[in-house]
Amino acid sequence: MIRCMLNIWGVILYLRLPWITAQAGIGLTWLIILLSVAVTTITGLSVSAISTNGKVKSGGTYFLISRSLGPELGGSIGLIFAFANAVAVAMHTVGFAETVRDLMMEYNCTIVDPVNDIRIIGVITVTVLLAISLAGMEWEAKAQIVFFLVILVSLVNYAIGTVIPATEEKQSMGFFNYKASIFAENFIPHWQGESGSFFGMFSIFFPSATGILAGANISGDLKDPAVAIPKGTLLAIFWTTISYLAVSATIGSCVLRDASGNINDTLEAALNETLVPELNGIAIGNATSDCEGLECNYGWNFTDCRTNENCQYGLMNYYQTMSMVSGFAPLITAGIFGATLSSALACLVSAPKVFQCLCEDKLYPVIGFFGKGYGKNKEPIRGYILAFLIAVGFILIAELNTIAPIISNFFLCSYALINFSCFHASITNSPGWRPSFHYYNKWIALLGAGISVVIMFLLTWWAAVIAVGIIVFLLGYVTYKKPDVNWGSSVQAGSYNMALTYSLSLSGVEDHVKNFRPQCLVLTGPPNLRPALVDFVGTFTKKVSLMICGNVVMETSKITATASESWKGHTKWLEKRKIRSFYTDIRATNLRRGAAYLMQASGLGKLKPNTIVMGFKNDWQEDSLENLENYVGVIQDAFDCNFAVCILRMKEGLYISRMMEIHVNEAFQSDEDLSKDSYKESSSRCTADAPEYPVVDGESRSIFQCKQAKKYIDIYWLCDDGGLTILVPYLLSRRKRWGNCKVRVFISTSTEKSDQEKEAMKSLLSKFRLRFKEIVVLTDTDQKPHPESMKVFEDLVAPYRLNDGMKADSTVQELKSENPWKISDQELLWHIKKSEKQARLNEIMKENSQDAALIVMSLPVARRDACPSTLYMAWLETLSHGLNPPVLLIRGNQQNAITFYCQ
Repeated sequence: MIRCMLNIWGVILYLRLPWITAQAGIGLTWLIILLSVAVTTITGLSVSAISTNGKVKSGGTYFLISRSLGPELGGSIGLIFAFANAVAVAMHTVGFAETVRDLMMEYNCTIVDPVNDIRIIGVITVTVLLAISLAGMEWEAKAQIVFFLVILVSLVNYAIGTVIPATEEKQSMGFFNYKASIFAENFIPHWQGESGSFFGMFSIFFPSATGILAGANISGDLKDPAVAIPKGTLLAIFWTTISYLAVSATIGSCVLRDASGNINDTLEAALNETLVPELNGIAIGNATSDCEGLECNYGWNFTDCRTNENCQYGLMNYYQTMSMVSGFAPLITAGIFGATLSSALACLVSAPKVFQCLCEDKLYPVIGFFGKGYGKNKEPIRGYILAFLIAVGFILIAELNTIAPIISNFFLCSYALINFSCFHASITNSPGWRPSFHYYNKWIALLGAGISVVIMFLLTWWAAVIAVGIIVFLLGYVTYKKPDVNWGSSVQAGSYNMALTYSLSLSGVEDHVKNFRPQCLVLTGPPNLRPALVDFVGTFTKKVSLMICGNVVMETSKITATASESWKGHTKWLEKRKIRSFYTDIRATNLRRGAAYLMQASGLGKLKPNTIVMGFKNDWQEDSLENLENYVGVIQDAFDCNFAVCILRMKEGLYISRMMEIHVNEAFQSDEDLSKDSYKESSSRCTADAPEYPVVDGESRSIFQCKQAKKYIDIYWLCDDGGLTILVPYLLSRRKRWGNCKVRVFISTSTEKSDQEKEAMKSLLSKFRLRFKEIVVLTDTDQKPHPESMKVFEDLVAPYRLNDGMKADSTVQELKSENPWKISDQELLWHIKKSEKQARLNEIMKENSQDAALIVMSLPVARRDACPSTLYMAWLETLSHGLNPPVLLIRGNQQNAITFYCQ
């Protein structure tokens, strides 16, 4: 309480409150005081709630808010509060220097001139305070008690002075003790000067009410902070409010606005100067008729100085009015010295301490230089010097009425953040928000934040815009950088609440083709082992749709890390790679079963995958037949679950082996294994023409992280699957990395209908609002492939043939039941047309698309139990082998993915 009161009783009380009373009148001055107190009281309630929400340690306001509400809000408030305290050092020091200057002027003593004297005295004073701060503050707490007693004595001295009969000298300065007429005249405003307005006076007064956080700043020194901070802060606000109201009312009832200070300006003196014996009555009438103002009733005439605007005394002109009114002026001077020096010293100590705590948390770059501690107590010497330099910069302004509004804006900004933080923490309904102080209300806290922001803009709109801009930048930076701290952020709680609310609201929304998004479940295994697959899907789902990286962990595999550690590691890798994706893993006996679990269990409500993406199994001929069956089974199960299927094949493969301690997933280990030597160790240049896996900054990079050259994305749209085959390339073309690529659409038809089909396709794409200009009509897809192409296919299926041409049907059936992956001659004959088509399409793609950036082809589909898995993989191999660009095989689930309807 004492520390808060010392900071609230500052330079404004002694040197500006009488002047504000003269400008605004007693009535509006009370309104200014009560409005300031309303803001600080609401903030005090919020601080009380925050300070009782968990264990309080040292670190002051920044520590309380950052640990209770998270780094986003805590960091912003800490930086603004530290700067405001550094500027407050300048304000209190200028108040001290102004008093010393006035004392010197009473004895006709100056150093240079009135303004430069303030600068010189102020810089010397703050230098001495810096030396005291650096020397050690063990005695500081006891000194605060002494300062407090001095201020109390000075206030009592002032109160006694108001009832001591005014001497003739004090009357010449406008002091006439308590007069109802003076109270009545001073009750209404009388604006003068550039700052003569309600909010001009408010901006100057408000810094006097900003000491409410001084108690919280010594949280580490309190025996029971959870009790001491609320009680001390609110009691300090109450008693200082009473004192401010009392001083404003009493001084406004005793002192005139304008006075000359000349003891010869009495009506009697004026009468003697104009007295003519033979016209006595007339002379008296002339003398009294020249006097205008309330002072005439008390025998004084200040009309001349008021008319000429050169009055030196009175509430409007003399900042040391309280000293003049008091019973013993030196006690008021002592009170000013005690108030200004104690507040300046407290601010000079607290600003570096808060800043040091902020630096140690490493929320912002660069500033860590100022947080280094020296000595046993880890004193932030660099922070002291920074605060000193800021204070000196503002001391050079040498005008209290200019510095005070600047501080007002920054403190109002801090209070708005504190109140909003309390409101935000309350509405998130986080179980962690459990303050033991119950006398606060979230809506009142929001009101306090709103009032603070409104007043900021009413005071100085451009300064408010700058302050808000700084806060938005600081909040955005911490939110974007996500510092490695875990203090329980109210922002995180708010995000959870919002996500939960919107996710539930989606449940009641019917699906519509206009809102279709390819929500992808990507079978990546550990994501860092298939970076190209992750990068590719992340490119077209980013900010558009859901992406989940799924990892099937074999139950027979050895686990080298706990589930939470594994999840955290993979999630961090995705974040570092700037992939907006979830990660999930599941344990299963094989890939097929695990993929089925993921397809059924992944997602939440409408945020559920509808497309499964997987890499092409390059080693299907060398791997076990069981693994091959599982791989093809995943595709079949996906169609059964109404999923679309995408398979990405790259010439160099998708799987990379890293020399690191990592759990290798056996379910995904069957792709082509590129050893560490298979990609460059140096920081290779990332280009679309270098599809290896270069290592840049310790991370492998895929071609999908590179800006693509001016090439084509070739779409072979050979069947209508709902439009997914066209939608994915369109989403890719919207990305900056793929902006140089043009999209070509290949369609198949007969020669006679080629022109007609081409125009129909152009019309359809136009209706779909897809800016694909180039359409290529293929009229030769039904031709027989070259024998060399069919030889490739035949060599692929040869190891898996039953060669059952002369065997009985019963024998064939028995062999098939024992070896379901074997291909009978009858099956080969049934599917010969489809086999030839895959070979022919491969020839066409080699002719047209070897230089493309990406080939998108309709994925062949085979009926379950009608096509062996080996034959199906032979089709996929025949279709996609020998192609330089990545090949994406897509088959939608017949759900419309695009529409040209607008209703």
